[in-house]
Parts: sequence; structure tokens; C-alpha cells
Amino acid sequence: MTRIIDAWSQQPNELFLSQPWLATLLRWTRQDGGALAAASMTDATLAAMDAAGVERALLCAWSSPQGMLIDNDEVAAAVRAHPDRFTGVAAVDLRYPVDAVRELRRAVTDLGLVALRVVPWLWNLPPDDRRYYPLYATCVELGIPFCTQIGHTGPLCPSEPGRPIPYLDNVLLEFPDLVVVGGHVGYPWIDEVISLATKYPNFHVDTSAYAVHRLPATLIDYMRGPGRTRVLFGTNWPMLSADRCLQHIDKLGLDAEARDLFLGGNAARIFNL
Repeated sequence: MTRIIDAWSQQPNELFLSQPWLATLLRWTRQDGGALAAASMTDATLAAMDAAGVERALLCAWSSPQGMLIDNDEVAAAVRAHPDRFTGVAAVDLRYPVDAVRELRRAVTDLGLVALRVVPWLWNLPPDDRRYYPLYATCVELGIPFCTQIGHTGPLCPSEPGRPIPYLDNVLLEFPDLVVVGGHVGYPWIDEVISLATKYPNFHVDTSAYAVHRLPATLIDYMRGPGRTRVLFGTNWPMLSADRCLQHIDKLGLDAEARDLFLGGNAARIFNL
């Protein structure tokens, strides 16, 4: 049986739901605030996972220039409540580099979170900004992946920090041991995404925020061939459900190996699940 792992999910709290940029994201994904609030409940998340046969979801914390929106302890509590279904991904405050490194170490060593995620458009800082660099070194030392967002933004914020070249290109050159997962596909710079994945063996892509039948054709071709070990399934739940994302997966034309790797095998390997 194919193992399905959702590489990008979150459990929104009231603070997250109050963010002004969320309204444009809801419009982009055709959600409404009431449905999203209901989806913040753990039972709703588990029900949505069960409906699509998702074995495990990586729940991410969120940090912003205004402070933590979903903190690492909240994520760890959700994981402790359902250790067979959830795995946690940390977030840190880029404003305070020393504290950020300390918090990342605590999140991994004390709370058991398995990766770091920074969303560049929230900070309007591309990933080669100096404030990320101590965190990259710490990720390598701890043996965890760095997860980020690539491509345009759903919220009405600048998209430039999500452009893969030159920003991620610089990072991958300077940190060859750093495992990087670029979330949200990377459109409209999909050729840049594929070029980086071809150039750097530690760069991967997740398809969160996209139903699979809306993935760029170039990425689908890559998944069928040399990119079968480099692309991970994700939802961005509760913006999109796994059932909605996977409704037309048979149309991708993936062989059995490529399908299994995409849906769960790659995530299991990269996040050591």
C-alpha cells in the first residue's frame, strides 16, 4: 500500500487566523474564514487526512516580524497528542539571530521537531540574507532539512524573495551539505526550480498549495523521470485538503515507483520518518 505523507501542513490558532494577509490567501484558495476556523481543530485535520489516506502530516510552526504566530511548543503538543499521525517542523524569529539558533536547538533536541521552515515573503527577506546563515549552519550540524517557500505568494506581498535564482542558488552553493525543501512548487520560475534540482543533489521541491492536476507540465515531466526522488507531496492544509490535491493523481502518468516516492517515500527519507 502506498504511504502518503503530507510535507506541509499547519494547525492554525486564533493569532494565525487574525493575520491581515490571510484574507488574500483564502481568496486564492477559494476558502472562507469560517471553514478555516473549523479546520483548525485537530479532529478536522485528522478526518481530512483519513479521507485521503494520509498516514502522517508535517505540522509547521510559523514566525513573523511581529513574533511567533504558531509557536514550536504548540506544534510539539499536537505531535505528542498524536505521535503516530503528526511530525513537527520548527520556526524561529529571524530578528534575533542568537536566540533563533538557541530556539532551533531547543525545538529539535528537546521538543523532537525534525526540520526548520522559514517563509521568506513574511519577512521580505530572500534566503541568502545574512540573518539565515547561522540557522543553515545549525541545520547542517543537527542533521535536519531547511524548508522554505519558493515562487509567487498567494497573499498580496512581494514575490521576489521566493525567486530561486539567485537567492537559493547562492545558499546551495555555500552550504552544499544543507538539505533544502522548496515548498509551493516555485511557479512562475519553474525552469529555475528544475535547474537547481538538477544542479544540487540536496535540493527538493514539495507540491503544497497545488492540486496535482494543476502542477506545471515541466515539473510533472521531471517527476516521471530524473526528478522522481526529488519531489514531495504536500497540501498546505487547511488551505487545501489532501483529497482535493490528489483527486486527479492518475492523470499525472507516474509509474508505480515514481508515485510511491512522490506520495511518501521521498518525505520519509528526507525527514527521517
